[in-house]
Amino acid sequence: MMSYYITFRSVTYAQRGERVLRRGGVDPALQRTPRWMEERGCGYCLRVRPGEALAALELLRAAGVPFSKIYGPNNSGKMEELPL
Repeated sequence: MMSYYITFRSVTYAQRGERVLRRGGVDPALQRTPRWMEERGCGYCLRVRPGEALAALELLRAAGVPFSKIYGPNNSGKMEELPL
């Protein structure tokens, strides 16, 4: 199953984001960011289901939790950075 990955600059922000999403009804998985996605920072992300990606971004923005990028599948199924 494809997932979306929301990256953060620190593990603290990722943990804060995880709490916000859980309270908002989204079930994220906190994990190390896959190496090819890492640009800087400590390399943690939240993995969410495709149907929860937009809700997750809205919840994070509403709570003021800063995130860096979101990655998801393109039309051919390969993962790429998506516009925010």
